[in-house]
Amino acid sequence: MSDIRVALVGVGNCASSLVQGVEYYRDVDESSPVVSGLMHNIIGGYKISDIKFVAAFDIDKRKVGYDLGKAIFSEPNCTKKFQDVPELGVEVQKGPVLDGVAETTMDAFLVDGKQKPVDVAEILRETKAEILINYLPVGSERATRYYVDACLESGVALINAIPVFIASDSEWIKKFEEKNLPVIGDDVKSQVGATIVHRTLAKLFVDRGVKLDRSYQLNVGGNTDFLNMLKRERLKSKKISKTESVQSQLRNRLSDYN
Repeated sequence: MSDIRVALVGVGNCASSLVQGVEYYRDVDESSPVVSGLMHNIIGGYKISDIKFVAAFDIDKRKVGYDLGKAIFSEPNCTKKFQDVPELGVEVQKGPVLDGVAETTMDAFLVDGKQKPVDVAEILRETKAEILINYLPVGSERATRYYVDACLESGVALINAIPVFIASDSEWIKKFEEKNLPVIGDDVKSQVGATIVHRTLAKLFVDRGVKLDRSYQLNVGGNTDFLNMLKRERLKSKKISKTESVQSQLRNRLSDYN
């Protein structure tokens, strides 16, 4: 099988966990037993080791210009380090800031104005990237659209890992269909985080014949994602995404103000 050539937008905690995970599970194949942390050892004939990172974009000067294998461990990243990662031969490039930095994270992200943003579409073409994963901060509407346009221009599929609605928007879907490109996402769940637990409990009530009158979810964290979401305007799409995830498990929709 050929490599799966991946570009990352946002070299934060999620990207760090993904890159570490690919290295950690590199030797897993079809003959391996059930491995903790993996839902599937093989998908469509592809192994974890077939994933190859070929490009990465960020705006923080502590990451831009550095190898991806080093940048994932740079501040303000604070996710657990569970795997050493060698140099990957992928230099983190400067992307456009646009609305990627909230007022609440201006002190957390160090942006050097002397570092000029690259032409993302051109980099995607040069590196022969096949899939771009969008890990920008929640609420980065303009920045996300910039990278989505770069995907369409360069013929790259999109995995949108944040709740800026692209894969669920009919206009964007049409654009990707016209280019014969896959697009999936509009947010992701933690492996066993608040939303998947909430969904499971809601479905359990339905399966056991219990009528659910109201439900709510509190998210508490200590990374830049939660610092970013202190700006309430940026939280709007996230709230919709998480609410609909739970509502989808119920026979009867709860009031939005239950």
